[in-house]
Amino acid sequence: MKTLFDQDLKVVNVGLQSFAANITAAGGEVTHLSWSPPAGADAALGWTLANMMGHPRVEEANRIAYERYLAAQPRLVDFVLAREAIPALARERRILHSGPPIAWDDMCGPQQGAITGAIVYEGWASTVEGAEKMAASGAVALEPCHAHQAVGPMAGIISPSMPVWVVENTAAGNRAFCNVNEGLGKVLRFGANSVDVLERLRWLGSEFFTSMQAAVRGLSDPDLKPLMAQALHMGDELHNRNAAASGLLFKRLTLSLLNSKLDNGMIKRTLAFVAGNDHFFLNLAMAACKSMSDAAHGVPGSSMVTVMARNGVNFGIRLSGTGDQWFQAPANPVNGLYFPGYTIEDAAADLGDSAIAETNGLGGFAMAASPAIVQFVGGTPADATANSRRMLSITLGNNPAFTLPALNFGGTPAGIDARLVIDSGILPIINTGIAHKKAGVGQIGAGITTAPMECFNPALAALAKTLQGSSSAPVSAV
Repeated sequence: MKTLFDQDLKVVNVGLQSFAANITAAGGEVTHLSWSPPAGADAALGWTLANMMGHPRVEEANRIAYERYLAAQPRLVDFVLAREAIPALARERRILHSGPPIAWDDMCGPQQGAITGAIVYEGWASTVEGAEKMAASGAVALEPCHAHQAVGPMAGIISPSMPVWVVENTAAGNRAFCNVNEGLGKVLRFGANSVDVLERLRWLGSEFFTSMQAAVRGLSDPDLKPLMAQALHMGDELHNRNAAASGLLFKRLTLSLLNSKLDNGMIKRTLAFVAGNDHFFLNLAMAACKSMSDAAHGVPGSSMVTVMARNGVNFGIRLSGTGDQWFQAPANPVNGLYFPGYTIEDAAADLGDSAIAETNGLGGFAMAASPAIVQFVGGTPADATANSRRMLSITLGNNPAFTLPALNFGGTPAGIDARLVIDSGILPIINTGIAHKKAGVGQIGAGITTAPMECFNPALAALAKTLQGSSSAPVSAV
């Protein structure tokens, strides 16, 4: 013991950062461990969590859900108008939006602007002002994309006459849908609804639709999972960076169109649009991810997260074991880089269904594959790799189909477990674009955010209630 006091002091500090700072200021060497009590020190929720850790029924349910996710094989099978793919859009005036359910009056500016633009596009109103009155009156049903096996980036708008990608998980037969990426600038997904925006949408729904449908139906290789895996090795993370995946898809589409009998001018205009949009594959990646996570959805007792989505106001999640119930909380702010002239004061809250990428182990979870992404969302390549490693703490495993060169070709962390999120306090990280809070301004930056813990706490409590009465360990529900 006497010799202990003659040695240099080396301290491991657990909990409050300020204690470590004081030791450092005094010249001591300290290793700080960021830790807080599980479940936010909520005793009742903590007891529920303790009972669910290692719970046989939950473990078996998670095994089933995760295996279904891993087995999924997304394939691009068609390109059709939304009303042909989604029956609810053919029955009445209905528009789908991103995120969890939200009333018109509570929506953010970009989502309202995009909905009014879609109403004019459909011809249900002749002016934006008339469209606003129609939406406010309830004359148009407004529902989440996720309620109809669909997803959409940012405002996420899908209306009956818009084309959608049809992706089928051939392992289970379930399908998922997503709209077309319009490119950057003033576009509908950021709430723009000007004449030029609507003209572009009409072209996408007419000439582009005709040629792209022919291209999709003539693809010699429609499988998306291998393409996405290759893109990860080429510097994409398949959320905010899709340059490689878009290029790989472009080659397939070009070969298909060259074998078609379409007009050369039409082919040229279609391919020029695709070639000029490095984010073109994003919407296809989202549909592929939706098909994979839907395969894992609906397993009783599973704590696996199958949906993360934002509507510009709230962040919502769904668990495999709690069906289609949403668990929501105010969306966390985005820590990002802003375009010149804009600040956080100009930003809308986190927005869009594109967090389906992170739900499937891509995007923020796969940042290690995309060191270039840090120039867009902030940080360093080392930060990107650290983010991917940290997500291993809250997932059920690694996806061997999606490997990361920077992690010795280990699989991306995938299968978010709500129990592990609450137990560790580590929140799912998300790469995201930042929209201006006013409709029509467009993207003003990009950055990193997290899912709010306030979504996971009630989700776990709801899952616990579904386990009551089982023959295994007792589970409390708060």
